[in-house]
Amino acid sequence: MATVLWAHMFHLDLPVLEKILRPVIVYVFLVVSLRLAGKRELAQLNPFDLVVLLTLSNTVQNAIIGDDTSVTGGVVGAATLLGINYLVVRFFFRHQVLEELLEGDPDVLVEDGRVNEERLAQELITRAELEAAARKQGFGSLDEVARAILDPGGTLSFVAKTPTTETVQYRELLSRLDQLRTELAALRGDVASAKA
Repeated sequence: MATVLWAHMFHLDLPVLEKILRPVIVYVFLVVSLRLAGKRELAQLNPFDLVVLLTLSNTVQNAIIGDDTSVTGGVVGAATLLGINYLVVRFFFRHQVLEELLEGDPDVLVEDGRVNEERLAQELITRAELEAAARKQGFGSLDEVARAILDPGGTLSFVAKTPTTETVQYRELLSRLDQLRTELAALRGDVASAKA
């Protein structure tokens, strides 16, 4: 009984080469598809995009594992995915020009405080979605944003128009410390001259 259980858990129903090729093909398909879908898919800006990304893995699951539900098959598939990803990342790390060609350039969505509606339309991002992303990063509204960039990996970066409250407080603190140093140096000078 135990022998049958162990044999069933670890017996491959598919050839090892097929177990390796299936994840590689799905990996390449997903990388190319997500690149063609645009940076928005990677940014997960709205619930619809998030649902697509979450169900995508379930959709391609059978394509990766086939009819094999053994532990060995799962381990071979997972190891193949990790291995191909490691090789791709290493390759593009060494060939940054190719990576830039594949990933594309960052998109400037806000420049000098003005929203670039054309770029938003090309990336299929609404103004409301951009405002929501700005609020998530601590901005009250787009009026506070000097520049917003959508990176090739889907990350939205915002730069403030004016210094933040924390920056202003930090500068004030440094100014007060400089004043204290000056006063302390003056006091030390008075004490030294009084001793002489």
